[in-house]
Amino acid sequence: MVAETLDELNLRERTCGIAPVGCSVLAYNYFNCDFLEAPHGRAPALATGFKRVRPDMIVFTYQGDGDLASIGMAEIVHSANRGEKFTTIFVNNAIYGMTGGQMAPTTLEGQITTTSPIGRNVQQTGQPVRVAELLSTLNTPAYIERVAVHTPQNIIGAKRAIRKAFAYQAAGTCFSLIEVLSTCPTNWGLTPDEATAWLQEKMTPYFPLGCFKSPESDEDSDGPV
Repeated sequence: MVAETLDELNLRERTCGIAPVGCSVLAYNYFNCDFLEAPHGRAPALATGFKRVRPDMIVFTYQGDGDLASIGMAEIVHSANRGEKFTTIFVNNAIYGMTGGQMAPTTLEGQITTTSPIGRNVQQTGQPVRVAELLSTLNTPAYIERVAVHTPQNIIGAKRAIRKAFAYQAAGTCFSLIEVLSTCPTNWGLTPDEATAWLQEKMTPYFPLGCFKSPESDEDSDGPV
């Protein structure tokens, strides 16, 4: 969907993606545009530097929940707070997908992982982090939306949000982050069909879909949306 959007908006020839260590580290194999690799969690910092040096370029980071919401939490929060005008595609599958299925900041209460074999205990580890809601409390204008890709209808909505995010960047409007709820059948220990049902039944109640912040709503409000 990201690649389709870059072509549809005629942005590909001036686009640079940022791939941090993690599930997206080999992203450059799947995109016909420039890419830079960043240390784990630091993609927003690298994107900030590149975008400031080359504001004419379209810059996006592609990050998982273990990367962005754990080691990279400071980078994404401060980039959003500064209003850096790049786009983040944030894939949330509630687990560390690449490194063996450990508990992530987004792992749900009671969810079994390799490091929480009897389920996440929120009394010890805290509640799962809602990144879209967290960033939407910042006063800085931004576009923040959460989508999912487990049904055809949701895929259509996700594509619409991704396109909107890149259009905002092309117009120099604001920082944008699209949180994408996705399955991880292997590390969840489920079949693909079971994983799709689990996302719908377990993830969407805690991570509700929708637009949490937009530059238009910011103009009509004296504070956070």
